[in-house]
Amino acid sequence: MRVVHPLEPIFDEHSRALILGTMPSPKSREVRFYYGHPQNRFWRVLAAVFGCPVPTTNDERREFVLSHRLALWDVLRSCEIKGASDASIKNAAANDLSVILDHAPIRAIFCTGTRAAALYRRLIEPKTGIAAVALPSTSPANCAMSFEALCAAYAQIRTAAEGEF
Repeated sequence: MRVVHPLEPIFDEHSRALILGTMPSPKSREVRFYYGHPQNRFWRVLAAVFGCPVPTTNDERREFVLSHRLALWDVLRSCEIKGASDASIKNAAANDLSVILDHAPIRAIFCTGTRAAALYRRLIEPKTGIAAVALPSTSPANCAMSFEALCAAYAQIRTAAEGEF
């Protein structure tokens, strides 16, 4: 199925760390927000990393992103994908990150998962010249990685957002 990215990037002029996934999952498209599947650990991990309550509504999640000087989007503008399977992605077209990079002092870019990182390296890094840090996926499909290990890996986002990167 061909999917065109339905969500706007979340950022403002204070955003310092950009977090990129691949493409919103069917559940995220349904709830109209990033990492919307209830079993995805993304919001729980970030809340733990920043020592905050877990945001549960779209408005709380948007406020969380902005209040912690983060930016949130995805590598892909469109692709063919089966369900939420990043492994099935074909005919991928990249988002234009200048939408964010020209308006926010981004210090570091993070990709959530190996597929997002590989697509970023192939489709976007040659244009931006900015290397991205590959983080483990918070997807329920990555159940082998513990919550604690995810938090340890994602802690570098806080460091970048707070200016110590």
